[in-house]
Amino acid sequence: MAKKLMRCAFVLVLALALFGMTLTSAAAPSQVSAIACVGGIDNTVSASSWGLFSHASPMRAVSSDYSSMRLYAGGIPFGVKFMTEGVIVIGFADVKTDKGKICPATDAGLKQNDIILKINGETVSDAAFLSDITEKCAGNPISVTYSRNGKQATAELRPAYCTEDGKYKTGMYVKDSGAGIGTVTYIVPETLSFGGLGHGICDGETGKLIPMQRGSVVGVTINGVVKGLSGAPGEVRGYFSSGKTGTLLKNTECGVFGAFASLPETLTGEPIPVGTRNELKAGEAYILSTLDGTTPVKYKIEISDIRIDSTSNKCFTVKVTDSALINKTGGIIQGMSGSPIIQNGKLVGAVTHVLINDPATGYGIFIDNMLSQAG
Repeated sequence: MAKKLMRCAFVLVLALALFGMTLTSAAAPSQVSAIACVGGIDNTVSASSWGLFSHASPMRAVSSDYSSMRLYAGGIPFGVKFMTEGVIVIGFADVKTDKGKICPATDAGLKQNDIILKINGETVSDAAFLSDITEKCAGNPISVTYSRNGKQATAELRPAYCTEDGKYKTGMYVKDSGAGIGTVTYIVPETLSFGGLGHGICDGETGKLIPMQRGSVVGVTINGVVKGLSGAPGEVRGYFSSGKTGTLLKNTECGVFGAFASLPETLTGEPIPVGTRNELKAGEAYILSTLDGTTPVKYKIEISDIRIDSTSNKCFTVKVTDSALINKTGGIIQGMSGSPIIQNGKLVGAVTHVLINDPATGYGIFIDNMLSQAG
């Protein structure tokens, strides 16, 4: 029986579409259950399918020498709030007209996961803009510029007058923003730039990277965990606990990247050397992860099956051996992605995935893969 794999994932809630883990708001304590961001609605994929999540542009080869760098090892949670580039079509609905039910969007040839970039040549900034221009067209055709699988095209869409509420509608649902929680992998001392997650923020149904226009980094407090079991991945739970603390700049297959306004107070330790793929060895290492409050804790792991030539976000196997972590979480749980891996005093990578049927086992990414994508 094939092993099942999932990203051990960024907590993510998108407008009109939910995927990620459970996220609570400091202002609104009720919890929002969501679907994990793993590229499939059932949250699973064959562990042998290496590169399955590489839906964006191919990752460039890693050739830079990072061995002279010294970085803060993270292990601290961070929150993000972001706007997508354009708006993403997530579904369709018929519009009730005096001539029956129709769907202008599907009639125009639009499909789920298309990214609406422009309407009549004007850049679509958010869902409100799309709604406003649809109403103002008064039933006249509008030119829709969209992106599908990385290629742009244009379609003519004629909004329909809905007899139920007296408004013109396109017949499509869209999402334009998101918010969530992840784990910082490293911070560059000189610039306060950072990398986290070790994988990208992806659409829950397609597994594709979400096109990100802009984003803010905010503080997070962890207030609990759900223990992982075989077939039922656990999760970290937390809430946004402060205002803007930085800026999110990039969303890539090897992590998300940005910059803090100041060094996080919850960061522990001094900068340590980077350990590249050639220095990583099979054997004992440890991770830093925050599972209570705001303080990172060390947990022992074993590294094996190192794929020295990998440019993906699954470069080696991680096995949790720390009894305290196993007792608390069952192993690797959603929300731990980005937890830095340290071996022989060097930052060598980050946790990225967990096997659904074996929560004590997962995968990690080389730190040089992350640094290469950071640019």
